[in-house]
Amino acid sequence: MNYIYPAIFYPEANGKYSVIFPDLNDLATYGDSLADAFAMAQEACAQYLFTSLRDGDALPAPTAINAVKSDDPTALINLICVNLDNYARAYDDRAVKKTLTIPAWLNTACDNCGINYSKVLKDALIAKLQQVQM
Repeated sequence: MNYIYPAIFYPEANGKYSVIFPDLNDLATYGDSLADAFAMAQEACAQYLFTSLRDGDALPAPTAINAVKSDDPTALINLICVNLDNYARAYDDRAVKKTLTIPAWLNTACDNCGINYSKVLKDALIAKLQQVQM
C-alpha cells in the first residue's frame, strides 16, 4: 500500500539537504545531494510507518502539501511516497509458522528423501505469487 507524506527539504551551506517530516513527530534525515535526500526521505518515512504499523500505532493523517509551511524561503516542500508492501518484502523477513496437512504416504516419501518442507513451500509460494502478479 502506498502512503504519501509531505517533507520539507532544507538546503545546507555545504550542498547537503536536511529533511523534516512535520506529520511524523518531526522525523528527520539528510542527504549529500537533493537526489540523495529524496532517497533517504523515502527510506526514513518507510521505516517510520512500517514500525508504527507493526507496533499497532495509528498513523497520522498527512497534511495537505499547500498547508505545510516553512520559515526558510529556500526550503523545498514536496510529497514523499512510500510503498510499504515493497518495504515489508525487503525488510520483514521474520519466519511465520504455518500448519499444513499432507497425506501420510507423502510425508514418509519426503522424509526418506530429506526434503525440507519449509523451503519447498516457500519456493512454491514465491513462484505462485510471480505467476499471479504477471
